[in-house]
Amino acid sequence: MKKVRNSSMKSVLTPGEVAKRSGVAVSALHFYEAKGLIASTRNNGNQRRYGRDVLRRVAIIKVAQRIGIPLATISESLQDVPVDKRISHQEWSALTEHWREELDKRIATLQRLRNDLSGCIGCGCLSTRDCPLRNPGDKLAEKGTGAILLDPGQDDES
Repeated sequence: MKKVRNSSMKSVLTPGEVAKRSGVAVSALHFYEAKGLIASTRNNGNQRRYGRDVLRRVAIIKVAQRIGIPLATISESLQDVPVDKRISHQEWSALTEHWREELDKRIATLQRLRNDLSGCIGCGCLSTRDCPLRNPGDKLAEKGTGAILLDPGQDDES
C-alpha cells in the first residue's frame, strides 16, 4: 500500500511545537527571533507561527553554539540567508567552511596556551617577570616600577 502524504499537513508550527521538536525553550526561540536569527508570522489572534524551515535553522544555530561559535558570529554568518528560506547544502558548506577556519584558529591558540602551561608548571618558579601565561614579555613592567598586585581577573591590556 502506497503512503499518501496528507495535503492538510500544517505548514506552520506554534512556538511550543517548534520548542518540542527542536529541543530548545520557547524563550530561546523568542531570543533568536529578537536577534534576527529566525522569523515568525502572526495569526489572526496575534500568536506567533513559524514556518517548518525554522526547525533546520534552529538546528544549525544549536550545532554552531555547541562547537563554540559565538551567537554574534552565527548571526553574521546567517545574514545572507533569508530567515524564511530553507538553508541549502551549498549554503551549509559555506557556513561550515567559515566556522572551520575560526575553530582552527581557536585550536591553535589553545594548543599554544597548553604548551605554555606545561612549561610554566615544569619550571615551578611562578615568575611574575617571565611567566609566558601571566606576564608574557614582562608587559606588566610597563605599568610601573613598583610592586604590582597580580589579580587573576585583571586584564593585562588595561
